Amino acid sequence: MRAAICYEFGKPLLIEEVTIEPPGSGEVKIRIAAVGICHSDLHFLKGEHGPAPLPAVGGHEVAGYVEEVGEGVTAVQPGDPVVACLVGSGCGRCYYCTIGLPNFCEKRRIKRTSTKEFLLAGPGHLINKDGVRLTQHAPTFAGFAEYTIVNEDYLVKIDRDMPIDLASLLSCAVISGYGAVVNRAKVPVSSSVVVIGTGGVGLNAIQAASISGAYPVIAVDVLDSKLEAARAFGATHTVNTRKVSDPIEAVINMTYGRGADYVFVSVAGVEVKYQGLKMSGPRGMIVFIGHSKKEPLTPFDSTDVIGGERMITGSAMGALRPRIDIPRLIELYKGGRLKLDELVTARYPFDQINEAIASSERGEALRNVIIF
Repeated sequence: MRAAICYEFGKPLLIEEVTIEPPGSGEVKIRIAAVGICHSDLHFLKGEHGPAPLPAVGGHEVAGYVEEVGEGVTAVQPGDPVVACLVGSGCGRCYYCTIGLPNFCEKRRIKRTSTKEFLLAGPGHLINKDGVRLTQHAPTFAGFAEYTIVNEDYLVKIDRDMPIDLASLLSCAVISGYGAVVNRAKVPVSSSVVVIGTGGVGLNAIQAASISGAYPVIAVDVLDSKLEAARAFGATHTVNTRKVSDPIEAVINMTYGRGADYVFVSVAGVEVKYQGLKMSGPRGMIVFIGHSKKEPLTPFDSTDVIGGERMITGSAMGALRPRIDIPRLIELYKGGRLKLDELVTARYPFDQINEAIASSERGEALRNVIIF
């Protein structure tokens, strides 16, 4: 089998023959059918998540088919189409699982004090031609490969008639944006919403806000092409921060002088997060989704939070409940309520993964998908 290996940050991936270990107890071997190019992958491949052991294999927006199951696996069987998620389904017994927050399962959660510890799970199941065990960029699997090994708790069986390339988007881009609005913020009808950054994650926050009955839904970006896409996904207003003298004032005016009830920041950067805070109204909620390396919030003035009684919070993978949320999203897609086809800018064969990454890095794509 082949994998796209990162040997040096900032350099093209090398596609090489590798060997893969058989699945162990509770593990499943997946034949990958599609993997999306996420901006988290781009940050990792440029070394922006900090020092990390190389060589490594990235990729986490995965859908495919069960090839082989290890001892004790009961959730899936060979031949099943599945989506692999960074968030597990939970043990069902710990404190967080019993209060309905399996995304914080004490048994499955990776203990970490830094982004590096979250994104690097240590040596994985793939071994290169020199006998070196490859580090996995994502904590549960490495998706830039023809096969991967995943614990069954991180898999969601999906309908056979669900397009497998679109299913891959459900594991990260869709749920990160959609879940931030629906699961984390729980945006009510008639609320005003701002989404800063209209890539794959931001567009899903926009369509979730639209489905939830928010108004206005304001998209903020630096590219007119992405703002045009945002309107197709449900944005009622747009702001190009490169073309207006004061984006904050523009948003305030669009929200009847009050500021937004909810602001979702789907891109990395401290300044843009501070901008999001300034766009919010009294008792507004600012939700951080996008991140890169460490982002100390040094520019923040506590009076901005205290005086307006604002709430700053985060959303990790859309507070995902994998085996509840992903089937529901598929139902919305089949019912014509959730846009997925429109998210895919281009499909690339595995041999062209570096071209797909470069296109995403240039900002040309909403989402590029690798097809195996």
